[in-house]
Amino acid sequence: MKAVLALLLALAVVALASCDAGTAQAACAGDACLPDVKYIDTDGKAHTPDSLRGKVVVINFWATWCGPCKKEIPDLSKLYLKYKDKGVVMLGVLANDNPSESDLLNFRSDYEMEFPVVRQSSDILVSFNYPQALPTTFIYDRAGRRVGSPRVGAIKMDEMDATLKTLTTP
Repeated sequence: MKAVLALLLALAVVALASCDAGTAQAACAGDACLPDVKYIDTDGKAHTPDSLRGKVVVINFWATWCGPCKKEIPDLSKLYLKYKDKGVVMLGVLANDNPSESDLLNFRSDYEMEFPVVRQSSDILVSFNYPQALPTTFIYDRAGRRVGSPRVGAIKMDEMDATLKTLTTP
């Protein structure tokens, strides 16, 4: 009997420790969660699941040849600058496009792109079910839960601003 109680107590301690270690992940399950992948931006900075935990995360799939992407990038950049100090991480995943580093730098300058750019990887594409249209934007709350459906097409700045304001207000 003592052995069974000791085993149950040990299991309870392990279960509680696991919950504390992954509070954000425990609050989210299934397809509506921020994918557990590493994003390496073009400056070499790694955005890992641990570094994104507890943040509002915006993932925007785009390409340099995409007209609606070019239209929304300046608005996304304004929102990024407005909310980055309030716990918002915005990552632009460059999809179906492979410009040289200098062409990408020129594009970012021409379109006032302030947020980090991540080149697509198979892990990222699989995790987001290969977005079929560009741009496509995913928003996740601080617990890693997707907010609404993925937004296909250029964002509406006022709607995105309202969503980010809600998600960053304590």
